[in-house]
Amino acid sequence: MFFRRVALVLVLFWPALLPCVGHAQIGADKALPMRVAPPPVVVVDVKGGIGVGTGHLIEEGLSRARSERAGLVVLRLDTPGGLVSATRDVIGAILASPVPVVVFVSPSGARAASAGTYIAYAAHVAAMAPGTHLGAATPVQMGAPPGPTPQPRRDGDKPENESGAGAMERKILNDAVAYLRSLAQLRGRNADWAEKAVREGATLTAEEAAREKVVDVLAGNLGDLLDRLDGRTVRTADAEHVLATRHARVLEVAPSWKSRLLAVITDPNVAFILLMIGVYGIIFEFWHPGFGGPGIVGAICLLVGLMALSVLPINLAGLGLLALGIGMMAAEAFTPGIGVLGLGGVVSFILGGLFLFDPAGADIDFAVAWPVVVGAAVTNALLFVGLLGMVLRVRRRKVVTGAEQMIGLEGRVVDWENGRGRIRVRGEVWSARARAPLAAGTPAR
Repeated sequence: MFFRRVALVLVLFWPALLPCVGHAQIGADKALPMRVAPPPVVVVDVKGGIGVGTGHLIEEGLSRARSERAGLVVLRLDTPGGLVSATRDVIGAILASPVPVVVFVSPSGARAASAGTYIAYAAHVAAMAPGTHLGAATPVQMGAPPGPTPQPRRDGDKPENESGAGAMERKILNDAVAYLRSLAQLRGRNADWAEKAVREGATLTAEEAAREKVVDVLAGNLGDLLDRLDGRTVRTADAEHVLATRHARVLEVAPSWKSRLLAVITDPNVAFILLMIGVYGIIFEFWHPGFGGPGIVGAICLLVGLMALSVLPINLAGLGLLALGIGMMAAEAFTPGIGVLGLGGVVSFILGGLFLFDPAGADIDFAVAWPVVVGAAVTNALLFVGLLGMVLRVRRRKVVTGAEQMIGLEGRVVDWENGRGRIRVRGEVWSARARAPLAAGTPAR
Protein backbone atom coordinates (compact mmCIF):
# COMPACT_ATOMS: atom_id res chain seq x y z
CA MET A 1 0.00 0.00 0.00
CA PHE A 2 2.89 2.32 0.80
CA PHE A 3 4.64 1.77 -2.52
CA ARG A 4 1.44 2.44 -4.43
CA ARG A 5 1.13 5.86 -2.75
CA VAL A 6 4.74 6.73 -3.54
CA ALA A 7 4.28 5.74 -7.18
CA LEU A 8 1.10 7.86 -7.38
CA VAL A 9 2.90 10.93 -5.97
CA LEU A 10 5.75 10.53 -8.50
CA VAL A 11 3.30 10.27 -11.38
CA LEU A 12 1.42 13.38 -10.31
CA PHE A 13 4.42 15.59 -9.46
CA TRP A 14 7.25 14.38 -11.82
CA PRO A 15 7.12 17.58 -14.00
CA ALA A 16 7.88 19.67 -10.93
CA LEU A 17 10.74 17.42 -9.81
CA LEU A 18 12.48 17.35 -13.25
CA PRO A 19 14.09 20.85 -13.00
CA CYS A 20 15.57 19.94 -9.62
CA VAL A 21 17.15 16.82 -11.08
CA GLY A 22 18.53 18.86 -13.99
CA HIS A 23 20.07 21.43 -11.64
CA ALA A 24 21.65 18.67 -9.58
CA GLN A 25 23.17 17.12 -12.74
CA ILE A 26 24.53 20.49 -13.88
CA GLY A 27 26.07 21.03 -10.47
CA ALA A 28 27.70 17.63 -10.63
CA ASP A 29 29.10 18.44 -14.08
CA LYS A 30 30.59 21.66 -12.75
CA ALA A 31 32.12 19.84 -9.82
CA LEU A 32 33.85 17.26 -12.11
CA PRO A 33 35.99 19.06 -14.74
CA MET A 34 36.64 17.34 -18.07
CA ARG A 35 39.93 15.41 -18.14
CA VAL A 36 42.34 16.50 -20.90
CA ALA A 37 44.53 13.80 -22.49
CA PRO A 38 48.27 14.42 -21.89
CA PRO A 39 50.47 15.18 -24.92
CA PRO A 40 52.20 12.18 -26.51
CA VAL A 41 55.68 10.99 -25.61
CA VAL A 42 58.19 10.30 -28.42
CA VAL A 43 60.60 7.41 -27.76
CA VAL A 44 63.83 6.91 -29.74
CA ASP A 45 66.04 3.84 -29.26
CA VAL A 46 69.73 4.76 -29.47
CA LYS A 47 71.87 1.62 -29.59
CA GLY A 48 75.50 1.09 -30.57
CA GLY A 49 78.17 3.66 -31.30
CA ILE A 50 77.23 7.32 -31.58
CA GLY A 51 77.85 8.19 -35.23
CA VAL A 52 76.43 10.19 -38.09
CA GLY A 53 73.47 7.82 -38.49
CA THR A 54 72.68 8.05 -34.77
CA GLY A 55 72.76 11.83 -34.88
CA HIS A 56 70.38 11.85 -37.83
CA LEU A 57 68.02 9.46 -36.00
CA ILE A 58 67.90 11.71 -32.92
CA GLU A 59 67.24 14.76 -35.08
CA GLU A 60 64.35 12.87 -36.69
CA GLY A 61 62.96 12.08 -33.23
CA LEU A 62 63.17 15.72 -32.12
CA SER A 63 61.54 16.85 -35.36
CA ARG A 64 58.75 14.28 -34.88
CA ALA A 65 58.20 15.57 -31.34
CA ARG A 66 57.75 19.14 -32.57
CA SER A 67 55.37 18.11 -35.36
CA GLU A 68 53.28 15.93 -32.99
CA ARG A 69 53.31 18.61 -30.26
CA ALA A 70 54.76 16.02 -27.91
CA GLY A 71 55.35 16.83 -24.28
CA LEU A 72 58.51 14.75 -23.92
CA VAL A 73 61.23 12.93 -25.89
CA VAL A 74 62.77 9.81 -24.34
CA LEU A 75 66.13 8.63 -25.69
CA ARG A 76 66.50 4.99 -24.63
CA LEU A 77 70.30 4.80 -24.58
CA ASP A 78 72.74 1.89 -24.76
CA THR A 79 76.12 2.93 -26.19
CA PRO A 80 79.85 2.29 -25.69
CA GLY A 81 80.73 5.78 -27.03
CA GLY A 82 81.21 7.21 -30.48
CA LEU A 83 82.47 10.01 -32.67
CA VAL A 84 83.29 13.29 -30.94
CA SER A 85 81.74 15.41 -33.71
CA ALA A 86 78.51 13.38 -33.75
CA THR A 87 78.29 13.51 -29.93
CA ARG A 88 78.64 17.29 -29.92
CA ASP A 89 75.95 17.56 -32.61
CA VAL A 90 73.57 15.42 -30.52
CA ILE A 91 74.24 17.48 -27.40
CA GLY A 92 73.70 20.72 -29.34
CA ALA A 93 70.34 19.42 -30.59
CA ILE A 94 69.30 18.47 -27.04
CA LEU A 95 70.29 21.83 -25.59
CA ALA A 96 68.38 23.70 -28.31
CA SER A 97 65.27 21.49 -28.15
CA PRO A 98 62.06 23.25 -27.05
CA VAL A 99 60.69 19.82 -26.07
CA PRO A 100 62.12 18.32 -22.86
CA VAL A 101 64.49 15.41 -23.48
CA VAL A 102 64.98 12.49 -21.10
CA VAL A 103 67.95 10.16 -21.52
CA PHE A 104 66.97 6.75 -20.13
CA VAL A 105 69.83 4.22 -19.87
CA SER A 106 67.82 1.07 -20.43
CA PRO A 107 67.17 -1.88 -20.37
CA SER A 108 69.08 -3.68 -17.62
CA GLY A 109 72.58 -4.44 -18.83
CA ALA A 110 72.78 -1.29 -20.95
CA ARG A 111 75.49 1.33 -20.54
CA ALA A 112 76.12 4.99 -21.24
CA ALA A 113 79.90 4.89 -21.51
CA SER A 114 82.13 7.66 -22.77
CA ALA A 115 80.02 9.73 -25.21
CA GLY A 116 76.88 8.34 -23.56
CA THR A 117 77.91 10.03 -20.29
CA TYR A 118 78.10 13.42 -22.02
CA ILE A 119 74.67 12.89 -23.60
CA ALA A 120 73.16 11.85 -20.25
CA TYR A 121 74.56 14.97 -18.58
CA ALA A 122 73.12 17.15 -21.36
CA ALA A 123 69.58 15.78 -21.00
CA HIS A 124 66.92 17.77 -19.17
CA VAL A 125 66.28 14.63 -17.09
CA ALA A 126 68.73 11.73 -16.74
CA ALA A 127 67.32 8.33 -15.78
CA MET A 128 68.71 4.83 -15.43
CA ALA A 129 67.29 1.35 -15.09
CA PRO A 130 68.62 -1.05 -12.43
CA GLY A 131 71.58 -3.08 -13.66
CA THR A 132 72.97 -0.31 -15.92
CA HIS A 133 76.08 1.85 -15.60
CA LEU A 134 77.68 4.99 -17.01
CA GLY A 135 81.04 6.79 -16.98
CA ALA A 136 84.54 6.13 -18.39
CA ALA A 137 84.56 9.46 -20.24
CA THR A 138 88.35 9.73 -20.71
CA PRO A 139 89.35 10.47 -24.34
CA VAL A 140 90.32 7.14 -25.88
CA GLN A 141 93.57 8.30 -27.50
CA MET A 142 94.91 9.04 -24.02
CA GLY A 143 93.37 6.35 -21.85
CA ALA A 144 93.03 6.72 -18.12
CA PRO A 145 96.12 8.36 -16.64
CA PRO A 146 98.26 5.84 -14.75
CA GLY A 147 98.99 8.27 -11.96
CA PRO A 148 98.20 11.74 -10.67
CA THR A 149 97.99 14.37 -13.37
CA PRO A 150 101.19 16.45 -13.31
CA GLN A 151 100.60 19.95 -11.98
CA PRO A 152 102.08 23.10 -13.48
CA ARG A 153 104.84 24.89 -11.70
CA ARG A 154 104.11 27.91 -9.54
CA ASP A 155 105.27 30.36 -12.17
CA GLY A 156 102.55 29.11 -14.52
CA ASP A 157 104.93 27.48 -17.00
CA LYS A 158 104.40 23.91 -18.10
CA PRO A 159 106.26 21.23 -16.11
CA GLU A 160 109.80 20.38 -16.96
CA ASN A 161 110.41 17.46 -19.33
CA GLU A 162 106.85 17.76 -20.68
CA SER A 163 106.91 17.03 -24.39
CA GLY A 164 104.70 18.58 -27.03
CA ALA A 165 102.59 15.40 -27.06
CA GLY A 166 102.12 15.68 -23.29
CA ALA A 167 101.00 19.28 -23.59
CA MET A 168 98.52 18.32 -26.30
CA GLU A 169 97.12 15.51 -24.14
CA ARG A 170 96.73 17.97 -21.27
CA LYS A 171 94.80 20.37 -23.51
CA ILE A 172 92.50 17.59 -24.76
CA LEU A 173 91.88 16.36 -21.21
CA ASN A 174 91.14 19.82 -19.85
CA ASP A 175 88.79 20.57 -22.73
CA ALA A 176 86.82 17.36 -22.05
CA VAL A 177 86.68 18.15 -18.32
CA ALA A 178 85.43 21.68 -18.91
CA TYR A 179 82.81 20.49 -21.40
CA LEU A 180 81.33 17.87 -19.06
CA ARG A 181 81.49 20.18 -16.03
CA SER A 182 79.61 22.88 -17.95
CA LEU A 183 76.83 20.40 -18.76
CA ALA A 184 76.71 19.30 -15.12
CA GLN A 185 76.40 22.89 -13.89
CA LEU A 186 73.72 23.63 -16.49
CA ARG A 187 71.55 20.73 -15.28
CA GLY A 188 72.44 20.96 -11.59
CA ARG A 189 74.20 17.60 -11.42
CA ASN A 190 77.38 16.42 -9.74
CA ALA A 191 80.18 18.35 -11.48
CA ASP A 192 82.97 16.91 -9.32
CA TRP A 193 82.16 13.35 -10.33
CA ALA A 194 81.94 14.50 -13.96
CA GLU A 195 85.56 15.62 -13.74
CA LYS A 196 86.50 12.34 -12.09
CA ALA A 197 84.83 10.41 -14.95
CA VAL A 198 87.06 12.21 -17.45
CA ARG A 199 90.36 12.31 -15.56
CA GLU A 200 90.20 8.85 -13.97
CA GLY A 201 87.71 7.01 -16.18
CA ALA A 202 85.39 6.49 -13.20
CA THR A 203 82.11 4.59 -13.60
CA LEU A 204 78.90 4.29 -11.55
CA THR A 205 76.06 1.81 -11.33
CA ALA A 206 72.49 3.08 -11.50
CA GLU A 207 72.04 3.12 -7.70
CA GLU A 208 75.40 4.83 -7.17
CA ALA A 209 74.61 7.40 -9.86
CA ALA A 210 71.33 8.29 -8.15
CA ARG A 211 73.10 8.56 -4.78
CA GLU A 212 75.84 10.78 -6.25
CA LYS A 213 73.20 13.01 -7.93
CA VAL A 214 74.52 12.15 -11.39
CA VAL A 215 71.08 11.02 -12.57
CA ASP A 216 67.68 12.22 -11.47
CA VAL A 217 65.41 9.16 -11.66
CA LEU A 218 65.64 5.39 -11.28
CA ALA A 219 62.95 3.46 -13.17
CA GLY A 220 62.48 -0.17 -14.06
CA ASN A 221 60.89 0.38 -17.47
CA LEU A 222 59.35 3.03 -19.68
CA GLY A 223 55.94 2.95 -17.99
CA ASP A 224 57.54 3.32 -14.56
CA LEU A 225 59.64 6.21 -15.86
CA LEU A 226 56.61 8.09 -17.20
CA ASP A 227 54.79 7.65 -13.87
CA ARG A 228 57.78 9.02 -11.95
CA LEU A 229 58.21 12.00 -14.27
CA ASP A 230 54.57 13.11 -14.06
CA GLY A 231 54.34 16.58 -12.48
CA ARG A 232 58.09 17.30 -12.65
CA THR A 233 59.09 20.81 -13.77
CA VAL A 234 61.95 21.16 -16.27
CA ARG A 235 63.38 24.14 -18.11
CA THR A 236 64.16 23.93 -21.83
CA ALA A 237 65.69 26.46 -24.19
CA ASP A 238 62.48 28.50 -24.37
CA ALA A 239 60.47 28.03 -21.15
CA GLU A 240 59.61 25.93 -18.14
CA HIS A 241 57.46 22.84 -18.66
CA VAL A 242 55.41 20.80 -16.22
CA LEU A 243 55.50 17.22 -17.44
CA ALA A 244 52.22 15.37 -17.82
CA THR A 245 53.35 11.87 -18.69
CA ARG A 246 51.10 9.47 -16.76
CA HIS A 247 48.92 7.52 -19.24
CA ALA A 248 50.48 9.47 -22.14
CA ARG A 249 50.39 7.99 -25.63
CA VAL A 250 53.82 6.61 -26.66
CA LEU A 251 55.11 7.18 -30.21
CA GLU A 252 58.06 4.98 -31.22
CA VAL A 253 60.37 6.52 -33.84
CA ALA A 254 61.96 3.88 -36.07
CA PRO A 255 65.14 4.71 -38.03
CA SER A 256 64.44 5.91 -41.57
CA TRP A 257 66.23 4.46 -44.60
CA LYS A 258 68.55 7.48 -44.62
CA SER A 259 69.56 6.94 -40.99
CA ARG A 260 70.17 3.24 -41.65
CA LEU A 261 72.22 4.01 -44.78
CA LEU A 262 74.34 6.59 -42.94
CA ALA A 263 74.91 4.15 -40.09
CA VAL A 264 76.09 1.46 -42.55
CA ILE A 265 78.34 3.49 -44.85
CA THR A 266 80.00 5.41 -41.99
CA ASP A 267 81.26 2.17 -40.48
CA PRO A 268 85.06 2.30 -41.00
CA ASN A 269 85.20 -1.18 -42.54
CA VAL A 270 82.33 -0.50 -44.96
CA ALA A 271 83.77 2.88 -46.01
CA PHE A 272 87.17 1.26 -46.65
CA ILE A 273 85.65 -1.56 -48.73
CA LEU A 274 83.58 0.93 -50.76
CA LEU A 275 86.75 2.86 -51.60
CA MET A 276 88.50 -0.31 -52.76
CA ILE A 277 85.55 -1.40 -54.91
CA GLY A 278 85.45 2.06 -56.45
CA VAL A 279 89.16 1.98 -57.32
CA TYR A 280 88.95 -1.55 -58.77
CA GLY A 281 85.86 -0.74 -60.84
CA ILE A 282 87.37 2.36 -62.42
CA ILE A 283 90.71 0.62 -63.13
CA PHE A 284 88.90 -2.31 -64.77
CA GLU A 285 86.89 0.12 -66.91
CA PHE A 286 90.13 1.75 -68.11
CA TRP A 287 91.57 -1.66 -69.00
CA HIS A 288 88.45 -2.72 -70.90
CA PRO A 289 86.66 0.44 -72.09
CA GLY A 290 83.14 -0.01 -73.34
CA PHE A 291 81.86 -2.42 -70.69
CA GLY A 292 80.21 0.37 -68.69
CA GLY A 293 79.13 -1.78 -65.75
CA PRO A 294 82.42 -1.84 -63.80
CA GLY A 295 82.90 1.89 -64.33
CA ILE A 296 79.38 2.77 -63.16
CA VAL A 297 79.58 0.52 -60.09
CA GLY A 298 83.08 1.78 -59.29
CA ALA A 299 82.09 5.45 -59.62
CA ILE A 300 79.05 5.00 -57.36
CA CYS A 301 81.03 3.11 -54.71
CA LEU A 302 83.86 5.62 -54.86
CA LEU A 303 81.51 8.59 -54.43
CA VAL A 304 79.64 6.92 -51.56
CA GLY A 305 82.95 6.02 -49.90
CA LEU A 306 84.21 9.59 -50.26
CA MET A 307 80.92 10.87 -48.81
CA ALA A 308 81.49 8.62 -45.79
CA LEU A 309 85.06 9.87 -45.46
CA SER A 310 83.81 13.48 -45.50
CA VAL A 311 81.95 12.97 -42.22
CA LEU A 312 84.51 10.68 -40.54
CA PRO A 313 87.72 11.74 -38.79
CA ILE A 314 90.34 11.05 -41.48
CA ASN A 315 94.08 10.83 -40.97
CA LEU A 316 95.65 12.35 -44.09
CA ALA A 317 98.89 10.45 -43.50
CA GLY A 318 96.96 7.16 -43.62
CA LEU A 319 95.20 8.22 -46.82
CA GLY A 320 98.57 9.11 -48.35
CA LEU A 321 100.02 5.72 -47.39
CA LEU A 322 97.07 4.00 -49.10
CA ALA A 323 97.64 5.94 -52.32
CA LEU A 324 101.41 5.31 -52.14
CA GLY A 325 100.86 1.59 -51.64
CA ILE A 326 98.56 1.30 -54.66
CA GLY A 327 101.05 3.30 -56.76
CA MET A 328 104.01 1.14 -55.75
CA MET A 329 102.15 -2.10 -56.49
CA ALA A 330 101.12 -0.76 -59.89
CA ALA A 331 104.73 0.30 -60.60
CA GLU A 332 105.93 -3.24 -59.78
CA ALA A 333 103.86 -4.56 -62.68
CA PHE A 334 105.51 -2.12 -65.15
CA THR A 335 109.04 -2.40 -63.77
CA PRO A 336 110.80 -5.77 -63.96
CA GLY A 337 112.63 -6.47 -60.74
CA ILE A 338 112.80 -8.67 -57.67
CA GLY A 339 109.53 -7.45 -56.12
CA VAL A 340 110.86 -4.71 -53.80
CA LEU A 341 108.31 -2.19 -55.06
CA GLY A 342 105.48 -4.68 -54.69
CA LEU A 343 106.48 -5.65 -51.15
CA GLY A 344 106.86 -2.01 -50.17
CA GLY A 345 103.46 -1.26 -51.68
CA VAL A 346 101.79 -4.01 -49.65
CA VAL A 347 103.39 -2.74 -46.41
CA SER A 348 102.45 0.86 -47.19
CA PHE A 349 98.88 -0.16 -48.01
CA ILE A 350 98.46 -2.10 -44.75
CA LEU A 351 99.83 0.79 -42.67
CA GLY A 352 97.59 3.25 -44.50
CA GLY A 353 94.51 1.13 -43.86
CA LEU A 354 95.31 0.75 -40.17
CA PHE A 355 95.92 4.49 -39.71
CA LEU A 356 93.26 5.74 -42.12
CA PHE A 357 90.98 7.09 -39.38
CA ASP A 358 92.09 9.54 -36.71
CA PRO A 359 91.51 8.08 -33.20
CA ALA A 360 91.32 11.62 -31.78
CA GLY A 361 87.95 12.01 -33.51
CA ALA A 362 86.28 9.26 -31.47
CA ASP A 363 86.15 8.07 -27.87
CA ILE A 364 85.96 4.38 -28.84
CA ASP A 365 88.29 2.14 -30.83
CA PHE A 366 87.55 3.60 -34.27
CA ALA A 367 89.58 1.97 -37.05
CA VAL A 368 89.44 -0.49 -39.92
CA ALA A 369 89.70 -4.09 -38.71
CA TRP A 370 93.11 -5.54 -39.50
CA PRO A 371 91.70 -8.66 -41.29
CA VAL A 372 89.91 -6.33 -43.72
CA VAL A 373 93.12 -4.36 -44.34
CA VAL A 374 95.24 -7.47 -44.85
CA GLY A 375 92.64 -9.01 -47.18
CA ALA A 376 92.49 -5.84 -49.26
CA ALA A 377 96.31 -5.66 -49.40
CA VAL A 378 96.60 -9.25 -50.62
CA THR A 379 93.89 -8.61 -53.22
CA ASN A 380 95.74 -5.51 -54.42
CA ALA A 381 99.00 -7.42 -54.65
CA LEU A 382 97.42 -10.19 -56.70
CA LEU A 383 95.62 -7.69 -58.90
CA PHE A 384 98.48 -5.33 -59.66
CA VAL A 385 101.61 -7.45 -59.30
CA GLY A 386 100.12 -10.73 -60.54
CA LEU A 387 97.29 -10.07 -62.97
CA LEU A 388 98.50 -6.75 -64.37
CA GLY A 389 102.06 -8.08 -64.72
CA MET A 390 100.83 -11.14 -66.58
CA VAL A 391 98.77 -8.96 -68.95
CA LEU A 392 101.78 -6.77 -69.71
CA ARG A 393 104.02 -9.78 -70.34
CA VAL A 394 101.46 -11.24 -72.74
CA ARG A 395 101.22 -7.95 -74.63
CA ARG A 396 105.01 -7.92 -75.15
CA ARG A 397 105.00 -11.36 -76.86
CA LYS A 398 105.01 -11.75 -80.59
CA VAL A 399 101.60 -12.14 -82.19
CA VAL A 400 101.03 -15.71 -83.40
CA THR A 401 97.47 -15.46 -84.76
CA GLY A 402 95.57 -13.22 -87.14
CA ALA A 403 96.91 -10.94 -89.84
CA GLU A 404 99.55 -9.40 -87.55
CA GLN A 405 101.42 -12.71 -87.19
CA MET A 406 102.14 -12.80 -90.97
CA ILE A 407 104.46 -9.79 -90.80
CA GLY A 408 108.03 -11.06 -91.37
CA LEU A 409 107.10 -14.57 -92.58
CA GLU A 410 108.97 -16.06 -95.57
CA GLY A 411 107.29 -17.73 -98.57
CA ARG A 412 107.86 -18.56 -102.29
CA VAL A 413 106.31 -16.96 -105.34
CA VAL A 414 103.85 -19.24 -107.15
CA ASP A 415 103.27 -16.94 -110.14
CA TRP A 416 103.76 -13.21 -110.84
CA GLU A 417 102.67 -10.72 -113.51
CA ASN A 418 102.53 -6.91 -113.67
CA GLY A 419 103.40 -6.40 -109.99
CA ARG A 420 100.79 -8.84 -108.70
CA GLY A 421 100.79 -12.57 -108.04
CA ARG A 422 100.43 -15.37 -105.55
CA ILE A 423 102.78 -16.49 -102.76
CA ARG A 424 102.74 -19.74 -100.80
CA VAL A 425 103.26 -19.21 -97.03
CA ARG A 426 103.12 -22.15 -94.61
CA GLY A 427 101.08 -24.25 -97.04
CA GLU A 428 98.59 -21.44 -97.82
CA VAL A 429 98.47 -19.44 -101.06
CA TRP A 430 97.95 -15.69 -100.59
CA SER A 431 97.42 -12.91 -103.09
CA ALA A 432 100.28 -10.41 -103.02
CA ARG A 433 101.64 -7.31 -104.74
CA ALA A 434 105.06 -5.65 -104.90
CA ARG A 435 106.85 -2.95 -106.87
CA ALA A 436 109.76 -5.21 -107.88
CA PRO A 437 109.29 -7.85 -110.63
CA LEU A 438 109.37 -11.38 -109.19
CA ALA A 439 109.77 -14.78 -110.80
CA ALA A 440 108.10 -18.06 -109.85
CA GLY A 441 110.00 -19.89 -107.12
CA THR A 442 111.66 -16.71 -105.79
CA PRO A 443 111.82 -16.45 -101.97
CA ALA A 444 109.88 -13.48 -100.57
CA ARG A 445 109.40 -11.97 -97.08
